[in-house]
Amino acid sequence: MDPTTAKLTLIAPEMVLCFGAVVVAVLGLTRNASLRRSVPMVAALFLAVSVAACMWSYSTPAAESSGLLLPYLGSFAKPLIACVAILLVMLGGTSVDRRLEAAFESGRVPFEAVRVLRGEFHAFLLLSVAGTMLIASATDLIWLFLALELSSLPSYVMVAVGRHARKAQEAGVKYFFLGAMSSAIFLYGFALLYGATGSLQCTEIAHTLATQAATNGVSTLAIIGAVLAVLGISFKLAAVPMHFYAPDVYEGASGPVTAFLGFMPKAAGILALITVLSLLGWSGHAAVLHGQEVELQGLPAPIAAMLWMMSVLTMTLGNIGALLQRNIKRMLGYSSIAHSGYLMMGLLAGPGAGLNAVLFYLVGYGVMNTVVLAVLCSLERNGEEVETLEDIAGLRNRHPMLAWMLAIAAGSLIGLPPMIGFFGKIYLFTAVLEQGQTALVIIAAVNSAVSVFYYLQLVILPMLAHSNPRSETVTALQSPWPKLAAVIGGVCILGLAVFAQPILEAASGAFGVATVSAAAADEPTAQTTDGMKTVLLDR
Repeated sequence: MDPTTAKLTLIAPEMVLCFGAVVVAVLGLTRNASLRRSVPMVAALFLAVSVAACMWSYSTPAAESSGLLLPYLGSFAKPLIACVAILLVMLGGTSVDRRLEAAFESGRVPFEAVRVLRGEFHAFLLLSVAGTMLIASATDLIWLFLALELSSLPSYVMVAVGRHARKAQEAGVKYFFLGAMSSAIFLYGFALLYGATGSLQCTEIAHTLATQAATNGVSTLAIIGAVLAVLGISFKLAAVPMHFYAPDVYEGASGPVTAFLGFMPKAAGILALITVLSLLGWSGHAAVLHGQEVELQGLPAPIAAMLWMMSVLTMTLGNIGALLQRNIKRMLGYSSIAHSGYLMMGLLAGPGAGLNAVLFYLVGYGVMNTVVLAVLCSLERNGEEVETLEDIAGLRNRHPMLAWMLAIAAGSLIGLPPMIGFFGKIYLFTAVLEQGQTALVIIAAVNSAVSVFYYLQLVILPMLAHSNPRSETVTALQSPWPKLAAVIGGVCILGLAVFAQPILEAASGAFGVATVSAAAADEPTAQTTDGMKTVLLDR
């Protein structure tokens, strides 16, 4: 298959979502109330179609002909992103413009297209999802930069418009300016990588850096560029030192947008970091230099040391911050920081068990975090969002199903068996231990024990605590969709644990590559059937 045709085939899911963004934006502006109410359902439909498009595109020879550094990464990542996005649409589909639509329906306010936001909100959501998917298909640094920006820019608007409150506007401004700073940092890093290698193509950069690693070592310019790239991209993960915004933005954004921020930017950051770190070469990759095979020694020492320190600081500061919170969304913001630290452990472990565990952990975290916020989105107090721990005290007495879903999700976030969070931590810690990082695993285990203290509050308060005057005023929303999303997610937390091994094998397939002739494809890399990269350095 022609490389251009192959690349277009692989981005079929993203093209579906971009078309869907246009459709829902138009539907959201119509005078017909029924069409406006259908916007969330139409958005979810396009996400489901994108999953089917992904299955089709990776069933063709397109991946093998695309010239991608990691051609099958999207075969696992894209369906995962779209499926979690469907749950996210269910969380906030009816909450956007809820009061305004009620005013239109009662006749108290005449319809004005300029005031409605439901269509634009879901259009931005689909565009952000499309940008996140595009990261998995990045062939060069320009593509990677544009995909990261397409993933990020819509989310800035979603934070500001998702909730009619001053906190939301403050959170949107803070998120935007810090996001712009992070973009400048990793873009400068990309520029230095270009200066060190003379190319923007990922495969050619990997070829050049492998040549340097096998001879005189990776150049200082390339290492500085990689450090800046990792530092800038870590903003998407809310990893130290780019983590300060997370608690404020999580608190200020509406519940559905907070759920979106809990998963989508994290997925984008992980995929981008996997791509960038793959340029530098992992331990176990082989380089053929003048006819002799030389095994690369893995990531350059400065990069490995940076990832180690970022992982430790991120998980530690995240858990300590979460311990001090009474606001649930701020607690989840710090918790998100801590989980980014766990994910960075897997990145340090590298290909094989490490990266497989990272993708598996991303599956579990996406579902678990979404369920917690789905429960919050299902409740309200005096017409406002439920946010504090006092609001969920005695929840089992009034809304037992939601209390059980919250308890299941919190238990899984702790890592209790037999839920998917348990298997995620087992696979991740085992992969890091196999790389000899015993100290890192011990630090992670201590941090995981610390997290028990604040996650248990999400189990004990709704299930065992007595109601208080504040929690007795909490009621359930009329819309059944957030509650349904919580139930579906809770079932997935238990059900996916049964299929933990097949999911891990599917994650392994994201890094397995069929044999490609470098001469025929005119690419500087060839691939072995076990997924390890062989770089032809004597061309």
